[in-house]
Amino acid sequence: MTMNKFAGLALAAALACGTASAARAADVVRHTDPASHFPIATAIEVPPGASTIYLSGIGAPAIDKTAKPMTLAAYGDTETQVRGALTRIQAELAKLKLTMGDVVQMHIYMVADPKLGKIDFPGMMKAYTEFFGTAQQPKLPTRSAFEVAHLANPGWLAEIEVTAVRAH
Repeated sequence: MTMNKFAGLALAAALACGTASAARAADVVRHTDPASHFPIATAIEVPPGASTIYLSGIGAPAIDKTAKPMTLAAYGDTETQVRGALTRIQAELAKLKLTMGDVVQMHIYMVADPKLGKIDFPGMMKAYTEFFGTAQQPKLPTRSAFEVAHLANPGWLAEIEVTAVRAH
C-alpha cells in the first residue's frame, strides 16, 4: 500500500467517525430560500448514523446581582436575555465538543416585555444574528419563535432550547 492510499484510508476513517471537522460541516445539509435574507434554514437533512443532542431550555443568567432575584430587573431586556441564553447554550455545547454550527433546530419561547406590551422580536433577532449567519459562524438552524403567557422564571423574557447534531 502506498502512502497516498494509506492517507486516503485514514481520511475516510476520520470522516466516517466524525473526527474531522470538515466531515461534520459536509454531512448535514442545510436548505435555505435563496430569495430570502432571513437568517434561518428552511429545512435541514441529517445524515444516517448522526447523534442527536437535545439541550433543555436555557434562559439568561442574572446580569444585575443587586436586583431582586427572578425579576425582570435582574435579567435585562429581550436582546440582553437572548444574548445571555445563547452564550450559555454555546458554553453547554462546548462541554460536549460541539459549536453553534452544530445546532440544527431552535425553539425560542418569549413573553411580552411589559415595557413594550408585546414580544420584542427585533431585540431577539439582534442577539440571534450575533451567533448565526455571521462570517465566523454562517450555519443556520431551523427555528421557531413562540409567544407564551409565562415562563418558569418570572424574570425571563425568553427561554431557548436547541437540537444539535454530531455527524459520525
